[in-house]
Amino acid sequence: MTFDSLGLSAGLLRAVADQGYTEPTPIQQQAIPAVLQGQDLLASAQTGTGKTASFTLPLLQRLTSASGNGRRTPRALILTPTRELAAQVGDSVKTYGKYLPLRTAIVYGGVKIGPQFKQLRQGVDILIATPGRLLDHVNQRTVDLSHVEILVLDECDRMLDMGFIHDIRKIMGLLPETRQTLMFSATFSRPIQQLASTLLNNPVQIEVAPRNTTAERVEQVVHPVDRHRKRELLSHMIGFHNWEQVLVFTRTKHGANRLAEQLAKDGLRTAAIHGNKTQAARAKALQDFKSGRVRVLVATDVASRGIDIDQLPYVVNFELPNVAEDYVHRIGRTGRAGNEGRAVSLISDDELHLLSKIERMLKQPLDRDIVPGYEPSFDMKAKPVEPVEKPRRRSGRRPSGAPSRGGAKPVAHAGAQSYGQRQAAPKKRVQSA
Repeated sequence: MTFDSLGLSAGLLRAVADQGYTEPTPIQQQAIPAVLQGQDLLASAQTGTGKTASFTLPLLQRLTSASGNGRRTPRALILTPTRELAAQVGDSVKTYGKYLPLRTAIVYGGVKIGPQFKQLRQGVDILIATPGRLLDHVNQRTVDLSHVEILVLDECDRMLDMGFIHDIRKIMGLLPETRQTLMFSATFSRPIQQLASTLLNNPVQIEVAPRNTTAERVEQVVHPVDRHRKRELLSHMIGFHNWEQVLVFTRTKHGANRLAEQLAKDGLRTAAIHGNKTQAARAKALQDFKSGRVRVLVATDVASRGIDIDQLPYVVNFELPNVAEDYVHRIGRTGRAGNEGRAVSLISDDELHLLSKIERMLKQPLDRDIVPGYEPSFDMKAKPVEPVEKPRRRSGRRPSGAPSRGGAKPVAHAGAQSYGQRQAAPKKRVQSA
């Protein structure tokens, strides 16, 4: 199959050809015709499979073929969880829509809101936004969403992980009831299915790759190592193997900053990217990494969405994620579009339970490789510590530090690092990434 057979307009086909693409990917083959027909869509595909173009191309075609509302208010709204992903989607819209008479605006936090006001006043057809900043514009009455014809929720799983469900519900209430809605996610989870049941109307469901699978061309390996020697081993591998473009993941912002500083002292050109960085600093770090001016980019999970680098050779999990599905997202930054990649995980003894979760999700063990000179003091075959009894889940949330329903505050023991506490980390992870 070629792009010519999908029913796209001449302007879009010309833009696609300019990028050197001739054959659509599997997700594009299935999604583009469904979107062109006006159907709602629930789609899941591995990262790096051309998911963004699978909704960008038909969206552009539908907007150019329709007459519009005459007011130059947004007719298409694309919601993304992070600034980086919003910028990436914006680049895709610009790339494929360069021969079309459509205006696009991108709004996200971390930058001054004034220039965004000006851009919205000039009129836009396609609005790409993060939920929080979009609601800022709604509250200041600088955007009108009442004429949106197409809604795209990109990386829905990440938006739910980041706690955007309430913002999404508010935004839904501002949109016309009659619209086309497209949901894209790297994974199909039960919360995603539940959200889809409330937002989509008889959707076409596409699942190109099996649930929670990793790219076939990504070589995955685990290096057991004592925690205090992780940074030393990472520097050794980068230097010994002459790795030139390495994306490294940590769990927290503080951890990302500390590791970046340590690697820089080791003589490696390093930058960090996370939620506390300004958008200008994040954009500069990413651009320096893409251009080769920076050799190592240290990132948190939240900041990683939208990092789209062609032929990125190496991804390193300096720390395993608390949520197993995030492992798939992380290593999906390499091995994109059919290219080969290598995903390395540095595992200390306190992460054995996290490794076990990942392997259960993948339904396969990951290869262990002990690096000579960095032999761990623990046994990789040892069973992880049994978890303490988990508290019952409640439907409502208490404010941080508020008394429990029993009236007593939970006692925090100084220095406590129980397995159970580490299990509670996913909620903190979103705030600190």
